[in-house]
Amino acid sequence: MLLIHCPWCGDRAETEFTYGGEADIVRPPAPETLTDREWGDYVFMRHNTRGVHREQWLHAHGCRRWFIAERDTVSYAFKGVHKIGERQEGAE
Repeated sequence: MLLIHCPWCGDRAETEFTYGGEADIVRPPAPETLTDREWGDYVFMRHNTRGVHREQWLHAHGCRRWFIAERDTVSYAFKGVHKIGERQEGAE
């Protein structure tokens, strides 16, 4: 069984978590000005990175808090996790 580290609760079984998609997606500042194509790109288009990728995760069956994880999409290995809004180690 895969263990995922929650920044608040520690290591827990993967069955307690829900994947929330790619992290760092910025909402357009004026969505009412977007064309249908631009809005569709914002809502549906993602990078689908091969390798290390930043994702949002929810500890759904635990503390119910969201956090950011860096995960290798090839090996599925988690490289690190941190609370949303917390400065990540090594970040500029």
